[in-house]
Amino acid sequence: MKTIQGPAIFLAQFLGDEPPFDSLGHLAQWAAGLGYKGLQLPTAPRLFDLQQAAASQQYCDDVKALLARHGLQVTELSTHLQGQLIAVHPAYDALFDGFAPEQVRGDPAARTAWATQQLLWAAIASQRLGLQAHVTFSGALAWPYLYPWPQRPAGLVETAFAELAKRWLPILDAFDAAGVDLCYELHPGEDLHDGVTFERFLAAVHDHPRASILYDPSHFVLQQLDYLAFIDIYHARIKAFHVKDAEFRPSGRQGVYGGYGDWQDRAGRFRSLGDGQIDFKAIFSKLAQYDFPGWAVLEWECCLKHPEDGAAEGARFIRDHIIRVAEHAFDDFAGSAVDQDQIHHLLGLGPARD
Repeated sequence: MKTIQGPAIFLAQFLGDEPPFDSLGHLAQWAAGLGYKGLQLPTAPRLFDLQQAAASQQYCDDVKALLARHGLQVTELSTHLQGQLIAVHPAYDALFDGFAPEQVRGDPAARTAWATQQLLWAAIASQRLGLQAHVTFSGALAWPYLYPWPQRPAGLVETAFAELAKRWLPILDAFDAAGVDLCYELHPGEDLHDGVTFERFLAAVHDHPRASILYDPSHFVLQQLDYLAFIDIYHARIKAFHVKDAEFRPSGRQGVYGGYGDWQDRAGRFRSLGDGQIDFKAIFSKLAQYDFPGWAVLEWECCLKHPEDGAAEGARFIRDHIIRVAEHAFDDFAGSAVDQDQIHHLLGLGPARD
């Protein structure tokens, strides 16, 4: 069995203009001071130059050395924003243009081409860094049609997933060539948001060996999906893990759709670790049972608590939940050497034969 690595922290929610949140060096010193051992790096130009990382082994070695000086490792690179732009329904063009550089805004085809190149660079950069997994979003073409009213025309969802697969297959192949798993965060707003949609995508990409899952139970609580049974079903494809808490408190006025409320007013809310409803003891136990090979990475999002408090508490929380797995069975002390003849005798089968 494998012991989960950690604690680690996703830096996306902590980037800022003032120290210690203004540079990778400052963030590394801050995170190490809180007890983190790994950093999941968003590929924002101010933090990590994705194009240079794809072109230069020296650049990647320098990043690794910078983190090593603080006792840290890169856990995964993140292209969540770029992955979102691989597929955008026209209803969201104006909103998602803000994720893209100015030169491709207002041009969906150019924006998708830019995002695709970013993912291709991410595959090479991940390989240069010696990483096993990469995390991203799938993007969405069918999301506006999630609820079947008005009635969806026959073939709409199938066509959307066929197009999504067409766009992602060359990227998945690039990650396969790099020896890196491509992990989709199953997230509302993405066409891949639960087990059923992941299976639909998996079929469309012909069970591609690199199509994997970033497991984040908070999104499943808000959907009222069984996040523990999910691990039992999909553990072979879970290659990354966001440790994020959530709560769901429905009322006579609202449920999973939230009534267009702000985060504080919704029935389903993200919370700091330990403040929500998720059974992390059971999650860490299941992941240990299934030999999850990766890192436990804090993704902090909370509508109430200060992020710096959430980060400090999160390192302790993850460290306390990681299970150092046993090296041998607990009842080995009671074992005794038995040869094949004895086994046959115990079963009443007579002497063993060669």
